[in-house]
Amino acid sequence: MSDTRVPILMYHAVATDPNDATRALSVTPEAFAEQMAVLADRGLTPVTTAALAECWRSGRPLPDRPVLITFDDGYEGVHRHALPALAKHGFPATLFVSTGWLRGPYDTGGGLDTMLDWDQVRELAAQGVEIGGHSHSHPQLDQVSDATLRFELIHCKEIVSDQLGTVPASFAYPYGYSSRRVRRAVRETGWAQALAVGNGLARRAQGPYALRRVTVRRSTGIEEFERVVEGRAITRAFAADRALTKGYAVVRRVRQARRLVSRSGG
Repeated sequence: MSDTRVPILMYHAVATDPNDATRALSVTPEAFAEQMAVLADRGLTPVTTAALAECWRSGRPLPDRPVLITFDDGYEGVHRHALPALAKHGFPATLFVSTGWLRGPYDTGGGLDTMLDWDQVRELAAQGVEIGGHSHSHPQLDQVSDATLRFELIHCKEIVSDQLGTVPASFAYPYGYSSRRVRRAVRETGWAQALAVGNGLARRAQGPYALRRVTVRRSTGIEEFERVVEGRAITRAFAADRALTKGYAVVRRVRQARRLVSRSGG
């Protein structure tokens, strides 16, 4: 159905002992395994980002009770801890990589914790994980110049294509935030769909470049997780997050306006 509301789960690090930079947005391996068991027990059907977007684009029906499992940045624990839990249930997922953060020839040193290397990314892809893009150096895309924005989008896509032999189709905005200019650039550089955050359920009406996700973090208890995947009480669960997001959006718009004024000499 075109009005189906789909929970898209946003994970970051999966780690027993993450560092301070990633702790709040991490989950323990045990919590992740328990959450995957909840999806299986409740009969939800995980799909990839590309599969969801293609169904909505073509009008083909979605599977019963669809859900997306997504990971941002590219932390090593996705391979070490998340992949076995996904494989246990035969679940697909989507990993959005910041190509300049991964260990290997393109590493800029910006990664916040132990990151995946490209052999691990290839193994994830071979095990049914869709590999998408998350920019190259993980900047606030709405705060960079047009040239830098296009570089971040194109370089990320070229590196993933070169390393995996397939062109990535799905993108996730760093920090979950985009603007009209950013969404237009994502579309023009060939990405077929893109995910934001928003902490709400995804709907076809949001359009392929602004699909919402819900954040799973270290403080997410199993009862809250169950409510989220059932689509219940999401407004209440993420009220504080949405208030912060709206406030931050205002701050960002003011900063952008000031930059434009300073560039014009006004």
